[in-house]
Amino acid sequence: MAVVDQDGIVVAANDSFGALLGTEAGALREQAASDLVDLASDGRTWHAYREVLRGRRSRFRCTRRLKHPDGRSLWAEVTVAPVPDSRSVLLSIADISDRRELQARLRHLQMHDPVTRLPNRALFFERLSAALEASAHDAEDDQEPEEAGSSGRTGGAGAQGAVSSSYESYGYGRTGRIGLCYLDLDGFKAVNDTLGHRVGDRLLAAVAGRLTECADSDGYTRSGGHLVARLGGDEFAILVEDSTGTEQLADLARSVLDSLQDPFDLAGQRLAVSASIGVVERSGHGTTATALMQAADTTLYWAKADGKARWTLFDPERNAHRMTRQALSSTLRPAVERGEFGLEYQPLVDLADGAVRGVEALVRWNHPQFGALAPNRFIGIAEEDGSIVELGRWVLRTACRQARQWQKDHPRERPIFVSVNVAVRQVWDSDLVADVAGILAETGLAPHLLQLELTESAVMGSAGRPLQALQALSDMGVRIAIDDFGTGYSNLAYLSRLPVSVLKLDGSFVRGFQDEEHANPADELIVEALVQLAHRLGLTVTAECVETSGQASRLRRIGCDTGQGWLYSRAVAPDRIAELIGTEPLPV
Repeated sequence: MAVVDQDGIVVAANDSFGALLGTEAGALREQAASDLVDLASDGRTWHAYREVLRGRRSRFRCTRRLKHPDGRSLWAEVTVAPVPDSRSVLLSIADISDRRELQARLRHLQMHDPVTRLPNRALFFERLSAALEASAHDAEDDQEPEEAGSSGRTGGAGAQGAVSSSYESYGYGRTGRIGLCYLDLDGFKAVNDTLGHRVGDRLLAAVAGRLTECADSDGYTRSGGHLVARLGGDEFAILVEDSTGTEQLADLARSVLDSLQDPFDLAGQRLAVSASIGVVERSGHGTTATALMQAADTTLYWAKADGKARWTLFDPERNAHRMTRQALSSTLRPAVERGEFGLEYQPLVDLADGAVRGVEALVRWNHPQFGALAPNRFIGIAEEDGSIVELGRWVLRTACRQARQWQKDHPRERPIFVSVNVAVRQVWDSDLVADVAGILAETGLAPHLLQLELTESAVMGSAGRPLQALQALSDMGVRIAIDDFGTGYSNLAYLSRLPVSVLKLDGSFVRGFQDEEHANPADELIVEALVQLAHRLGLTVTAECVETSGQASRLRRIGCDTGQGWLYSRAVAPDRIAELIGTEPLPV
């Protein structure tokens, strides 16, 4: 301890105070206390200390790193408080070096993975945040004009200037960019499941060693080497500060994949492992840690989906598509309730006389943000999240009601049937038979005027409940059609045992029916064989994607029953279909 007067001069000090500073207590008298314990090194500390001396503050405490005369450093906790009934203050110092050392060890344990000895997730994000802050700070400096006589950021005096000069002399300038290789081991769970977690941990440690070697050989940043961290499980990350561009990150990712190709020898176990890597490289300014990690996680998923054992670079356009898909997924189910969907209808034309025999109902989503969306933009999402059941039920009810309305409006004309697409999940996740029966009763539409279309893969693979449902619908009088026939299983033997009444040939066959000069004879032979087979089985055949009169003529010649395509009409609003009913036949 030491007693200090109101001017900050030491009046008296005990022997412990002198011993701590490596001198005699008497030699400390008449010296400025702030110089002895480094209280003037920063403005806030100096201001607080002066406030206590002037009696405007009751107490002040700070931590200082002091230099002992023998060369060693020590950490000291400095406390300054007024002496009662006196104008002096009491300055006391406690040596907390042991405590600081313990804290440092505890922090190291807290911030490092015990298996691989690498920085863990917490330290990784701490370093990442610091790197992004440094990039933002550099960006702000770039916008400020240099002072006259200044030699720039790298020519400043003092320690920072020396670091910058050394840093840039090796060719690693401050780019303000940041790169990340985010990797996941392929099939690591199988190692744990078959060989045990002890072998799995040894593999992780060995992988960590190879990643560190790759990072060390790639280069240095202003903060040293690239940071290699284990984020958890079998996920690792390599952080590249001040990256020079995507090529640097690509080279690093390639070197990592190459290094992992050599098998690992782990206490008698020889293991081979591969990894998938998501690579992100961008300007640090304006980027957040959350956004960077989301991009890296997305890109890693792409690498996995593209076949694993590869690296994939972040693609903003592909990510925008993913974000759009996510936005559609989150709003699809409420959109049904809000009435954002509508139906258009495409005619199914008799190839013999050009009369409209039926229509296919095609759903459109009138999205408030993305505009009118075709089914291929959202049906797959609806099947994944289960909303296809509710949406399909709405489509079925709306189409049947519309077909019945056309029949009422044109009582003297032959009624047209309506064809509705059904996803196989509608059969599994709902009582499709009961739904159809209820909607037909509700709308008054005859069962034979409803056709349900299922894809070939769904129908051909049907068994159990789906097959029972199809049979019950067929017994009810509803027509069952196989959509896109010829592109899936094509199990012709199984076809005879299904309650199917219509085959819709995939458009790829019809597209081969070009003009006579460029026609593919094989396409015509295949279609003719399919039509003859269908007729032998008592089925009718519809050709999709009919776009030219030449295609229609050839389809009619080989016996195809109905056609559908732009030659006749695109999908149109219900009132346009009403105009076609009872009018002159469409050209065939």
